[in-house]
Formats: sequence, C-alpha cells, structure tokens
Amino acid sequence: MHEFSIAAAIVESVQGFAEKQRASRIIEVRLTIGEFTHIEQEQLRFCFEAITKDTVLEGAALEIESSDAAVRCPHCGYAGPPKYWDGALAATSVPTLQCPACGKAAEPAEGHECAIKTVKFAREDDSPVKETAA
Repeated sequence: MHEFSIAAAIVESVQGFAEKQRASRIIEVRLTIGEFTHIEQEQLRFCFEAITKDTVLEGAALEIESSDAAVRCPHCGYAGPPKYWDGALAATSVPTLQCPACGKAAEPAEGHECAIKTVKFAREDDSPVKETAA
C-alpha cells in the first residue's frame, strides 16, 4: 500500500522533528500533495491515524493541501496543465505526461511534491507553537 509507506515516512520525519523541538505532543501536520503523486488523501488519513496511536502524533490533525499538476514540453514549448486520462478503471481523471499540444512526452513541472509544510506542536507547559518543518 503506497499510502501506508508515505504515512510512515511522514510520521518518522515528524517524530524526529518533535524530539529536536522537545515537543510533548503534535497538534497538527500540514502537507502539500501534488496531483502527480496519485496519493489517495482519505487512505493517507486512515494510515496516518492508524500508525500514530501511542505516539506524540496521536490525535494530531492531518491537513492536506492539493497542488495542481503542470507539465513542460521540451518538443513544442508548451507549459501548463497536463493532458488528463479518463480511463474506465480510474475513479477520477488522471494527469499524464503526454503534452496536450503535440502529444509527445512532457516533463512534470509542478504537482509531483509530497511535502510537510508546517507542524503545530505543544511543549510540556502545553503552550502551542507553530513551526515550519524543513
């Protein structure tokens, strides 16, 4: 399961951050997830909740912002939204790396990130602090 390994990496990264900051608990984790990652947000939330039990992240809110996909074509110079595939097996339209202008292979320009943007946490005195995670 792709989402489980992503959730595990997020939890591991935030736990390391929490240790460095001497956080007693994590209140919120804010992510940016690009369209090209094909990560199912609800599955990611489920996995996140399941693996944060008995950790500093238990009960933390997981906020997810989506990032639209964009491509750049080295063949014709097109830059913008990708061509989408509306296949029968896909629940939603899937962004492709096919240039919508000339049909040749394009390169992802935006929408391929999965990044922790911010972590909101509390220390022993329970005063909330908001930090940007790098």
